[in-house]
Amino acid sequence: MEAGILQETDAREYVFTYDENYHGEPVCLAMPLRKEPYRSNHLFPYFFNMLSEGSNRQTQSLLLHIDENDDFGIMLATAQHDAIGAVTVKPL
Repeated sequence: MEAGILQETDAREYVFTYDENYHGEPVCLAMPLRKEPYRSNHLFPYFFNMLSEGSNRQTQSLLLHIDENDDFGIMLATAQHDAIGAVTVKPL
């Protein structure tokens, strides 16, 4: 079930919008269900916490040829299948 869409804009703003047909639990307590999109200058903490740290992140960056500081790119490449919790992130 698709909860919503997470985007990174060209201006490096992050936007999360719940799907209008989604009526399940919120993805996290800090982002309750609502029609208006959530906006942030940083990747939302819930999604950021899905990322690896330290040497694991460095290894992912090298193997995937993604800048180590590209949180959104690493998340798209690594959070599709074996993510922590019930949420996965898939590119459109």
